[in-house]
Amino acid sequence: MENKAILILGAGELGMPVIRSVAQASKKYNNVKVTVLLRGTTIESDDEEKKRNVEEIRSLGASLLAADLSVPSSDLISIFKNFDVVISCTGYGSGAGGFQLKLANAVLDAGVKRYFPWQFGVDFDVIGRGSAQDLFDEQLDVRELLRSQNNTEWVIISTGMFTSYLFEKSFGLVDFDKKIVNVLGSPDTAVTVTTPEDIGKLTSVIFFAEPQITNTIVYIGGDTITYGQFADVIDSLSGEKFERTVSDIDELKNDLKNDPTNFVKKYRSIFGDGRGVSWELEKTFNFQHSIKTTSAKQWAENNIEWNNKAN
Repeated sequence: MENKAILILGAGELGMPVIRSVAQASKKYNNVKVTVLLRGTTIESDDEEKKRNVEEIRSLGASLLAADLSVPSSDLISIFKNFDVVISCTGYGSGAGGFQLKLANAVLDAGVKRYFPWQFGVDFDVIGRGSAQDLFDEQLDVRELLRSQNNTEWVIISTGMFTSYLFEKSFGLVDFDKKIVNVLGSPDTAVTVTTPEDIGKLTSVIFFAEPQITNTIVYIGGDTITYGQFADVIDSLSGEKFERTVSDIDELKNDLKNDPTNFVKKYRSIFGDGRGVSWELEKTFNFQHSIKTTSAKQWAENNIEWNNKAN
């Protein structure tokens, strides 16, 4: 195990599951140290959720490093050069403007041995440039940068969408009050989904795998499901027949054209188009290594109260 000093960036919806799994697994190895970078204001925050996260990180045996990723690149390089591996769980909170590319450049300039960039999502290569979600172009810039060099090994983990997003009202796929499932694209359009907990678990397995996994994209997935199958899940668990409507790709593009900065509409257009947002489960790392993951139906059974659940 050559990756002795591990730095994890962020402790949010994905960061905490990654921290839990990597910190626990690291205890099996000698002299492997996990550090989590958070803003000083987060570490000292009175917010209950942030306080719980900070306490849990410490209880896992991980160290906390107070720093802000918005500092100049030279400062990031000074931080990163003290670590063998950087795992980025920063998310899209910082938006566009070169943030992900800035992190990647700092990692390379610092001579970090191994990098797991924030690419936990769809297959940006298949989607290509100029998509409805402008943030994806920068993700492709990061991939080109990593592929253009040989000093820092990298691993990209493609996860699809967070499973919970299928059920969020803001995403507009299901309206439990009106009992409507609004299909994106067509009933046959598929999406791969994975829970943050499964992503955290699998990231740790991929990280510590021997022989070491390097310079590749690893596909994982909790479920690959069509929107028609998703509607069937809703009907089955609710014990009712939900109305099904379809927002085809033309409608989704028009919705975005009329509201071009709307983050949700960008994603609805991407996931309605169907390119690069799903892959066969049989091809995933977890399937090939017989690692159990949570399906969309299992997630819904465990996390949603079904008032009229079928017997």
